[in-house]
Amino acid sequence: MSSTPLDVQLKSSLKRAYEFADLSKYSFKDRLLIRVAGLLFFVFLKLIGLTIRFEVEGWENWEAASNGHIPIYTAWHNTIFLSTYFWRRRGIIVMSSRSFDAEYTGRIIKRFGFGTVRGSSTRGHTGATVEMIRLMRAGRPAGFVIDGPKGPRYVAKMGAVLVAKKTGQPILPFTIAATSFWELKKSWDQTRIPKPFTRARVIIAAPIYVPADADDDALSKKRDELQHMLDELERKGEQWRTSISST
Repeated sequence: MSSTPLDVQLKSSLKRAYEFADLSKYSFKDRLLIRVAGLLFFVFLKLIGLTIRFEVEGWENWEAASNGHIPIYTAWHNTIFLSTYFWRRRGIIVMSSRSFDAEYTGRIIKRFGFGTVRGSSTRGHTGATVEMIRLMRAGRPAGFVIDGPKGPRYVAKMGAVLVAKKTGQPILPFTIAATSFWELKKSWDQTRIPKPFTRARVIIAAPIYVPADADDDALSKKRDELQHMLDELERKGEQWRTSISST
């Protein structure tokens, strides 16, 4: 049976999502920098990840979101290092910004089994969202660092809610708290990089469903629900970290 144009388009989208981006528009120096940085950071994160002692709270919520559904993983941007390692090799599609930094970060996460669509809340958002919805309907889970790419920190944007409405799939809020980490104070999100041999707790909340007929008011309420849930997860994570650090 011959492939339809839609089949060909989907196969092309899937291939583009998981393969390294073409770097021909960059200079030789920039291409080299992107390749070297992507490989070195991947090795660095993998080596640290191998030493981390993870524990999970709320795994039943992941099971609920995965039983006949495809989760839309959602967390704050400063957990991106731990999130990338813990949820590796699941084929999760994330939104990648159209920037130089995104070229090497995209290579890092693709080595961990993630896929990307190109866009962000500031550039190319609509097309990237449509692509993400298409790939979810093909069976791929999605992921959002929901206050990215540039903040404000800890303020949830609407992306995951809109994708949940269009696909009928559940939003799965989570956080990952580590007992020991480096914090990049000068970055807008104060990114946390776990230290070797740290303990980390993954806390997963109950899935959030968005009706297909949700109007603007209902969508805003779902975004507020997601905001509240992520705030609560952050509070629980900090409470756990404090209790471990004091023992």
